[in-house]
Amino acid sequence: MIQLSPDSFVLLPYFAKTVCEPGWKWAKREKPLANYDLFYVWSGEGEVVLNDKPYAVGKGSCFLFRPGDHTSATHQPQKPLVLTYLHFDVAEPAGLVPEPYRVVDDPIDFENLLSRYVRLFLVKTFAAEEEARLILKQLMIHLLRQDRAEPVERKASNQLTESIHEVANYIRQHPAANHRVDDLAARAGLSARYFSIKFKELIGTSVQTYMIRSRIERAQHLLLHAGMNVTEVADTLGYRDIFFFSRQFKQYTGKSPSELR
Repeated sequence: MIQLSPDSFVLLPYFAKTVCEPGWKWAKREKPLANYDLFYVWSGEGEVVLNDKPYAVGKGSCFLFRPGDHTSATHQPQKPLVLTYLHFDVAEPAGLVPEPYRVVDDPIDFENLLSRYVRLFLVKTFAAEEEARLILKQLMIHLLRQDRAEPVERKASNQLTESIHEVANYIRQHPAANHRVDDLAARAGLSARYFSIKFKELIGTSVQTYMIRSRIERAQHLLLHAGMNVTEVADTLGYRDIFFFSRQFKQYTGKSPSELR
């Protein structure tokens, strides 16, 4: 899709960001999908079945369903899925198409684009369709870049890889906690020094940077979607100094919390 002009993207009236009800499920239909569907999980836990292959999904899980795909999904009622879906089509051969599934590893920009797309039509923004086509092109570029990135898991054993990713997931699930590297290393069954080395090798960033980024990503979500003001978000995420929170937020997002909200 890298060669497609924005005008080649055909917008369809099936898009939303939604919190799935406890009894929600996406039943498999007899007929396959007739168009593309970008499906992104903001939070929650569940399972998506794509062409009879199951995927456990959570924060950051992203699918690009294609015409002809058969899909179904369920989730845990205690941890309902919060997701965005965008249906679209293309008016000419798509060429290079992103992989059907990945976990978005740096979701701030990606989630901003998804939110912007939905907001364009909620408030009937001037030239919304023109901007939406540009956003779809950006989203496809983002996915293709991640697909082409070299994997960071090179020589680590499966057990070590799972331990490090479990800790990374734990940090994401508890962004407000004051995590100590020694405690996180103990959780992985490693020394603090070796844990820090392997974490950066496998995750692609240092432990401290990952903790800050997870906290800022959660702050961004709360500001955009939870109706909380800047002071409330800073307090919720353990910041004692709102000015330090604002500086750190702008450092990672390019905008101050008040500008984003």
